[in-house]
This record gives sequence, C-alpha cells and structure tokens, in this order.
Amino acid sequence: MSTVSARAYEMVRSLIIEGRFRPGERLKEDELTALCDVSRTPVREALRRLAVEGLVVILPNQGAHVADMDQGEIDEIYALRAMIESHAARRAATRLTPAALERLNELAAQMEAVVAKGGADVQESFPVLNGEFHRLILDAADSPRLSVMAGMVVEIPLVLRTLARYSDKELERSQHHHRELIAAFEARDVEWAAAVMRSHIQAASHAVVRGLAQKKRHDVQH
Repeated sequence: MSTVSARAYEMVRSLIIEGRFRPGERLKEDELTALCDVSRTPVREALRRLAVEGLVVILPNQGAHVADMDQGEIDEIYALRAMIESHAARRAATRLTPAALERLNELAAQMEAVVAKGGADVQESFPVLNGEFHRLILDAADSPRLSVMAGMVVEIPLVLRTLARYSDKELERSQHHHRELIAAFEARDVEWAAAVMRSHIQAASHAVVRGLAQKKRHDVQH
C-alpha cells in the first residue's frame, strides 16, 4: 500500500471509529476524497482494506457502507473479544510494570470521577479513558500477534459505542471490574485477571445489545 493510500486508510478508519460516520451509513467516495485530500484510487484501496477488517461492507451496485451488525454478529465479535482480552489479561498479570499499574489506577480514578460528575462527559470522556485502560493491558501482554487479533475485534465495537448508553448500574459494574482487574494484576494472579476480564467483556456486550434493541424500537416508532 502506497503512502497516500495508507494515509487515506488511517483517516477513513479514524473517522469511522470516532463516529463521524454511523453504522449503516454510506461512504461516498467524493466526500472521502475531499476529506482525505487524495484521489479516488487511494480511497478505494482504503475501503477495500477496511472491508477486510470488518469495519466496512462493500455491496455490488450500492457502494461502501459502515458495518452495521445484527445481534448474532455482535455476539460473535464479543465472544472473540472475551477470549482475546482475557488471554491478554492473563499475560499482562505477570508483565505489567509498576508504572503501568500506576497508570491503570490513575485511569480507573479518572473514570470514577467522570461518572460521579455525570452529564455529557460520561459519554465523551469515559470511552476514551476506557480505551486507554484496555490498550495498556494489551500492550503489557507483549504479543504482536495478539495485538493484531485484538485490533480486529476491539475496534469494531467502538463503531457501535453510540448504541451503548450505559445505565448507572452498568457503569458501576464496569468500574468495579476495573478495580478488580487492578487487584488481580497487583496480586500477579493470572487466572483471576483472565476471569475478571472475561466477565467485563461479556457485560459490555449486553450493554451494546441492549442499546441496539433500544435504537431499533426508536426507529420503528419514528
């Protein structure tokens, strides 16, 4: 992939993950060429690569659309994510440095502060902090293959984050999981860390599925 195509790929991918384009929305080549300041060829190459990764769907005579998954697909993605991230947590439990553990504690405290404050910051700041929390664990796992696999199943749910408006109870559960993960890491207990991470991802999948169901009901009513 050329430098121009790689730049187009990174830009389109970021726009999708950041929510600039919503699930199911058509990705118009004219708009993307303007946004990326490139020609059509790099944009088409970027879309094909994103289709391989599952972030984009390319349909005959309909062009490219942001992936919009049904419950079955979401269940499968989160099942894979639970396996991959629980394995990452198991590896990280014996590899996290004191500095990394300190950062995990800082992130957990920041997420708790955001939730306590409430308001729009919860939906804006919490996902960013939570993303760094999970990336730090993946990095500590020190496995390039695992990181590549995780990228395929961790980032796709980010496209659906607008569907997952966590309830107060779900946010409380998520924060509890973060603190228990840190405790498992501090204890260097690989099985404890893996089990908590698995529960954490499974809980997240239920929030997304619930959000998807709510969106469908809203769409039907309107």
